[in-house]
Amino acid sequence: MSTRKRNLTDEELELIARHFRLLGEPMRLKILQVVCKEPHTVGDIVTATDATQANVSKHLALLAAAGILKREKDGQCVYYGVKDQLVVKLRELVHAQLTE
Repeated sequence: MSTRKRNLTDEELELIARHFRLLGEPMRLKILQVVCKEPHTVGDIVTATDATQANVSKHLALLAAAGILKREKDGQCVYYGVKDQLVVKLRELVHAQLTE
């Protein structure tokens, strides 16, 4: 039995490319950096990133739709936190590689 993995289909490669394109935006990486340790409200993220609420909200929606972030409502507040920890690890690995 061969130990080689099968080639990915065009559809699978497109999904992976879409994920990387999503993470290729510096503001989204900045947001991930803010919420990687604990969930934060949109207001907290706006303050931490020094971006507008509209800009942050747009990026949060994309990250949540992709399954990277999760939304949790607590009364009137909505908290965003990391759902896909692998993305945080990927960010750390790429950073480590680039700073060697």
